[in-house]
Amino acid sequence: MRHYGSDKFEVLSAGTKPSVVNKTAIKVMQEIGIDISKHRSKHIDEFLGQKIDFIISVCDNAKESCPIFPGGTTRLHWPFPDPPHDQEITEAVLNEFRKVRDLILVRFKKLADTGSFV
Repeated sequence: MRHYGSDKFEVLSAGTKPSVVNKTAIKVMQEIGIDISKHRSKHIDEFLGQKIDFIISVCDNAKESCPIFPGGTTRLHWPFPDPPHDQEITEAVLNEFRKVRDLILVRFKKLADTGSFV
């Protein structure tokens, strides 16, 4: 989203169980010219107290455990398949990450192009 819509949106990214940025995710994003190698995994609590207009959860666990933000935050859930995280990087694993990457990109690029969250 940051890549396609940073001129329209301030994009924050966080999770409910942060760890490290997945090496396979870094690799498949580099394939399309997006460098996330310097990103860090953040906990959603880092943003508590900030005015957040929209929260988009992309996995069911995050949807269920995301805290409530005050001030009229709109919550959206866009479920995407969760690729295999703790496996050796094989061509099959890379392909699963690519599929999820492409699904997310289509949805976020549409949002950036239209400004519509539906």
